[in-house]
Amino acid sequence: MVKLLAGVLLWSLAHLFKRFAPTFRQGMGDTGKLVVTLALIGSLVLMVSGYQDASGPVWWLRQPSTLLISNVLMLLAVYLMVVSALKTSATRVIRHPQLSAVKAWSLGHLLVNGDLPSLVLFGGLLMWALLSALIINRQDGETKLAATNPSWLREVIAILATFGAYILIGLVHGYLGYPVFN
Repeated sequence: MVKLLAGVLLWSLAHLFKRFAPTFRQGMGDTGKLVVTLALIGSLVLMVSGYQDASGPVWWLRQPSTLLISNVLMLLAVYLMVVSALKTSATRVIRHPQLSAVKAWSLGHLLVNGDLPSLVLFGGLLMWALLSALIINRQDGETKLAATNPSWLREVIAILATFGAYILIGLVHGYLGYPVFN
């Protein structure tokens, strides 16, 4: 559990480093980018290996009703990540599409995973995403939205990419022993 906690904490601190110490981070130049990148890679390794190694009590199990809601939240999370990358018209109304994706992803996983390691991982990343959005809004202003270049083609590509990525993620989960479609 220590590795898992360390991974979630390192992930959060690496992402918030620029917000909490902007002058120091800027003074580091490209070295700072490298340090943050290495910290994020390390945090992913710690979270994945820590989650696999961790155990703890189970407070709830996956139910058919929560599985459906979870899958809808996962589809939303993938869509939000895709539109963030493609800068579709959705980014004109969603302030933080990537952080919103992490929130949907975390909530979806929490609905179907009621064990302690899942609460630490997905609950911790949910708290990070909520805190990050609050800090960014406070520092940059709440109404600043991403510039977009909307087109019908971009929207169609986003929808197709969303379903393709969603199906691929589901198949990989099933292959790894975490079936999500049944």
